[in-house]
Amino acid sequence: MSLILDFDAALEQVQLRAAAFAEPKTESVPLLSSAGRVLAAPVVADRDQPPFDRSTRDGFAVRADEAAAGPLRVVGQIRAGERWEGLNEAGSVLEPGCAIEIMTGAPVPPGADAVAMVEHVETTGKSIRMNAERVLHAGENIVPRGREARAGDAVLAVGTEVEAAEIALAAACGCASLTVFRRPRVAILATGDELVDLDATPDEQQIRNSNSYGLAALVARAGGEADRLPIAPDRREELERLIAEARTSDLVLLSGGVSMGKYDLVEEVLASMGAEFFFTGVRMQPGKPVVFGRLPASGGQGERYFFGLPGNPVSTQVTFHCFVEPLLRAMAGAGISPPRFAQATLAEDVLGKQGLTRFLPARMTPGRARSMVRLIGWQGSGDLAANARANCYAVLPPEKIRFMAGEVISVLLR
Repeated sequence: MSLILDFDAALEQVQLRAAAFAEPKTESVPLLSSAGRVLAAPVVADRDQPPFDRSTRDGFAVRADEAAAGPLRVVGQIRAGERWEGLNEAGSVLEPGCAIEIMTGAPVPPGADAVAMVEHVETTGKSIRMNAERVLHAGENIVPRGREARAGDAVLAVGTEVEAAEIALAAACGCASLTVFRRPRVAILATGDELVDLDATPDEQQIRNSNSYGLAALVARAGGEADRLPIAPDRREELERLIAEARTSDLVLLSGGVSMGKYDLVEEVLASMGAEFFFTGVRMQPGKPVVFGRLPASGGQGERYFFGLPGNPVSTQVTFHCFVEPLLRAMAGAGISPPRFAQATLAEDVLGKQGLTRFLPARMTPGRARSMVRLIGWQGSGDLAANARANCYAVLPPEKIRFMAGEVISVLLR
């Protein structure tokens, strides 16, 4: 059965299934091992953040109304990590007519309601005076206690993807470990008699199994654990046996064998195993033969989603970013999200193709005002070298053929 969809309709099929996943199981991991994982429990502030009124500048802690009136006597200094203890029976409270030199990050003493920046004052001996052109307001250059978070507040929600910023915040809250969703296991099965392993010497007509390694790297970055299976030859019995082995994982990725050739057996074997197909092709280039479906429960294993990805490596990686990654991220607990698109300005004229959404290897150069994108010269969807030179794919929609330099288009990020 042929079920070829437009790109948007195919993506909708993937996201529809992604929305139906049950919440994954959870585990606790050390804080630094949580990078790239998805939170399964919130991170809660163990105390107010900041835990004191914090100075955001080097300068002088003062009363704002006194700073405007005249000179103030400097009676001490507070560095980060210190607390003002006071000089007399007033204790730690800043006395009227006084200022305390303070460093960035230090606690503001009680009684002070502003910090005058050091470059905004004139110093004479042990006195300071505001520069004539400067007006200091109450609250200036101070972050009040608890302004960022109160003790008990959830500062990171379930479903948050953990990266450096989240790790730093969790560390500030005293979290030595985090509860995260388990990574889904993804079986990777490359097919084709032309493939050999990396440790073999290929004959002239053979190629190394690069797709298996490229997919494993993409799976890891998308939040899964890759399980690379042996190469599947173009023989029905062997392919069926290896697919049965692959379905012990949470998701099955096959590369190759999904085109219309005599020995492209993947769809035929999947159909014989009772597969339900959501699409058997997408009107896109490269990647048109991509297949998405679901195998029924069998042999103690539950239902398993699968993708049959085209064997040419650029097609493999484009279809992974477009379809596999959104599904896999949902399986890892990250929720429903589309492929990662951005906007960029074409640096040159390019040609689309009527009726097909094109994804062409390109290089985007970010800029402060706008990003520019230029196509990478390539020799078709088998060109691994061109794919490695690219850092994105220019997306050309199917409604028009010619795109002019200066037009803003979508790019698929990698």
